[in-house]
Amino acid sequence: MLNRDYEGQDCSIARALEVVGERWTLLIIRDAFLGLRRFDQFQESLGIARNVLTDRLARLVQEGIFDRVRYNDRPERYEYRLTPKGRDLGIALAGLRQWGDKYLSQEPPRITRRRSDKRPVIAAFVPEGSAVLRDNEIETVPARAPALSGDRG
Repeated sequence: MLNRDYEGQDCSIARALEVVGERWTLLIIRDAFLGLRRFDQFQESLGIARNVLTDRLARLVQEGIFDRVRYNDRPERYEYRLTPKGRDLGIALAGLRQWGDKYLSQEPPRITRRRSDKRPVIAAFVPEGSAVLRDNEIETVPARAPALSGDRG
């Protein structure tokens, strides 16, 4: 019988899945990168059960992926903001999206590009010290057909 967790595995991917591998977790993080911060925004975007969302957000705060910041006193309300640790998941999400667009997408593909000059960017390994774009320097938009010839497979 397979274990339901990755405990005891000496693998960084397994340890990362312990933190972000539950259903909905990566989609919550994705939505945070898209600018969502409030419980109701996440719930509306994902259609996730409120109790499940409460659990996932609490875990993401506990793991240091989100900070929980009060934005209203009465009624008491909180926002969930990506921490530096959470923002560092951006490259992993970009890689997953890039792979999913290439092999699994049923919809027109999207590209990620640099805002300043609109040049496409990809998730890739680069030498340490190379220029890295921050999430506020990139945007994801529908790809135009000519830019994709031969890309899908």
